[in-house]
Amino acid sequence: MLIESTRNETVKRARALSQRKSRLEQGVHLIEGEKLVREAAISGACFRDAFIEEGHDAMKALLEEHGASVHIVKRSVMESLTQTGTPQWVAATVETPEQPIPMQYPAGLIVALDCVQDPGNLGTILRTADAMGAAGLFLGEGCADPYAPKPLRASMGSVYHIPVWQGDLQKEVGRLAEQGFKLVCGHLKGGSELPEPGEKCVLVIGNEGNGVSDAIADQCEKYRLPMYGRAESLNASVAAGILIYELARKMRG
Repeated sequence: MLIESTRNETVKRARALSQRKSRLEQGVHLIEGEKLVREAAISGACFRDAFIEEGHDAMKALLEEHGASVHIVKRSVMESLTQTGTPQWVAATVETPEQPIPMQYPAGLIVALDCVQDPGNLGTILRTADAMGAAGLFLGEGCADPYAPKPLRASMGSVYHIPVWQGDLQKEVGRLAEQGFKLVCGHLKGGSELPEPGEKCVLVIGNEGNGVSDAIADQCEKYRLPMYGRAESLNASVAAGILIYELARKMRG
């Protein structure tokens, strides 16, 4: 049946997922666009409802194969569902994966964010961590929601590729150190030599305005990116990208 009304109950329920409260209550999040929907399907995500404009039978079959209840909608309904100005022709609600904090963290590079609040920064860092083969991303308290619309778009599906843990970062940094991880953070008072990461390393990226909190920075080896121009600092996601790349390169020889 073709859904023509933006007041349809299924549509209203999906539209409410732009709010974090609704995402938590429903246990799902909304994704939009062919790229993100395909990435979710390939990664084995659990679909609930899918919304497609007419004429896309192949995608309809793919989503039904992955357990989605597929609804054909008018363009006006799709526009009411999504956050982008000119949305694509498909959107879907997906169960938010449960990622309990592990008793033993996997070896490799773990990227930890200390109160990174900008949704675009979070999504970009997540995508970079995925591209560089990180073992996971840890989000401390005060970070943006990785399943909000903007981080999902910025991560381009990477949220389904690597584990994303959330919790008390100060506590977990201590646990990671006990498990043999080298702790590194970007810091204005850091040294000029990037520490050798070994096989197990945690990179901590701090808040856009205040950097890494003192309680966490005191547990890390501090490193300051050299600046050759007149700018005093870099955007958090840009700085993270450089550091993730350099540490991943060192770890892979």
